[in-house]
Amino acid sequence: MSLWQSLFPGNPEGGIEGSLPFRFENFGTFAGPQASSTNYNYDKISEELLWPNFVPGDYAFKNVDLGAYLYNNEFNYVGFHCDGVSTAQMYLQHSAGNIPIFNILADTTNVLGNVNAVGNINATGDITALGNINATGNFNFTGPMQLTGVGDVKAAIEAAAKSPPKSFDMHHPTKKGWRLTHVCLEGPEAAVYYRGKLKGSNIIELPEYWRGLVDLETVTVNLTPIGAWQELFVEKIQWGTEIHIKNNLAGPVNCHYTVYGERKDVDKIVVEYEGKIEDYPGNDQRSIVGYHYDYREGVNG
Repeated sequence: MSLWQSLFPGNPEGGIEGSLPFRFENFGTFAGPQASSTNYNYDKISEELLWPNFVPGDYAFKNVDLGAYLYNNEFNYVGFHCDGVSTAQMYLQHSAGNIPIFNILADTTNVLGNVNAVGNINATGDITALGNINATGNFNFTGPMQLTGVGDVKAAIEAAAKSPPKSFDMHHPTKKGWRLTHVCLEGPEAAVYYRGKLKGSNIIELPEYWRGLVDLETVTVNLTPIGAWQELFVEKIQWGTEIHIKNNLAGPVNCHYTVYGERKDVDKIVVEYEGKIEDYPGNDQRSIVGYHYDYREGVNG
């Protein structure tokens, strides 16, 4: 007695009604490489008639793929199948290609892993993601879109279009219970600066990394004499890390300095352009004005 017969007593091979937990009989069958061999006995003619012989072998999927059929007729059936006998990928396909409509009626559908979509994803309800939602094409929505820490994305974008100053908020350093708001300095370049004080020396020693970070042709130096008038000027910039200062009055150098330069490791920005945000013609590494990049819960604590 086979294991199958021991599990389902009676006459399971004959398909007596009620003797099996299910019966395919003209509505479906298993598929696999054994379909072309003499060992294939999943659908005997006595049980399945001749319909398995009418299934074409090379439509959207092949009969030798490991899988199962949902069969209407030889021109209209669905297969849930592997790629050959490999279980690394699974497919659900119509005999003529894609399934026109595939409905899942469930209160909750859980997917552990990535979801990749080639076509559109249309939702009449909420789409909630604990991780990232990545899109290489357009991301279109007609209703409100909420992001934690941002709120309504549409409202945030509209507010950003008004181009308010890029401000930030912090605790007041000297007044208890007060806060301090500053605004970022803006300019049409990716600028960096280095500042300090010279006394007893006439050489501004820049950080070593400036040679790789800053275009030396863009370097400018502001000098502020301390204590008395000095005719100060930049004598030379040497090796990309030293700025030599000279006092035309032949006296010592005593001053504050600020050195500015433009980064050379990034593309120059396109200051003005026609169109919308997505029409920016340069290498887009910008931030959207109006977005609270450093907003945190409890910031007033």
